[in-house]
Amino acid sequence: METKEKKTPEKKDSWEYKNRTYYLTGKKQPLTYTLPSKHSARYPLVWFDPDKGYEREMRYASNQKSIFVDEQEGSMTLKHIVFEEGSLFVPMQKRNLQEFLEKHPHNGVIFEEYDKVEEAEDQYDAIELEIQALNLAYQMDIDQAEAILRVELGSNVSTMSSKELKRDLLVFAKKNSKLFLDLANDENVELRNFGIKAVEAKILDLAPDGRTIRWASNKKKLMTVPFEENTYSALAAWFKTDEGLEVYKSVQKKLK
Repeated sequence: METKEKKTPEKKDSWEYKNRTYYLTGKKQPLTYTLPSKHSARYPLVWFDPDKGYEREMRYASNQKSIFVDEQEGSMTLKHIVFEEGSLFVPMQKRNLQEFLEKHPHNGVIFEEYDKVEEAEDQYDAIELEIQALNLAYQMDIDQAEAILRVELGSNVSTMSSKELKRDLLVFAKKNSKLFLDLANDENVELRNFGIKAVEAKILDLAPDGRTIRWASNKKKLMTVPFEENTYSALAAWFKTDEGLEVYKSVQKKLK
């Protein structure tokens, strides 16, 4: 009795035919940018094929159905892949180019496919973050507002009125919501502000070396700022130690 050979089921083509737009990532958007379209030592264009178990060389030729060199036959019509003003539109009819871009090693590094759903989600997240930041800024007390704004504006906050502080805080929360929320949740922000105010009020003194904190009245050394640490971040951390807490309480009385 003859045994029938089992046929390997053909893989179903799941490619979605649609127009696609690609854009260069990063801040730079040159007038034109040419993407490598064939394999070379400088720009290796290979893709690991999980079905075959090895890397396959790619090449974009507009007159070929396949993007793989080992499947291309006859003469090649090689085309440049050019992004103009940061973007590239590829109609659904150019499936080979879309497939080439999908498997291109620069995909996700130099360029990405524009996704309306993903873009909408990103915009939603950004708006939600902005609302959260604005609500927090609106309810924030003046001392905390001053501490956060001092990170951005420096000693200028000392001369600002309450209304100016609240206004600039809302503007900051709107323009840079993530940084604002990070600072609002940083327990050391107010301590850093306290340290700066103490130096401005000439209660504490920063020695000429920029690393020694001392009493302004007698120049007695209080602490040394560790190498490569921000002066006021180190001072804020020191205020939490037993020795630093005593100094903090003393300075607090003098600032009132």
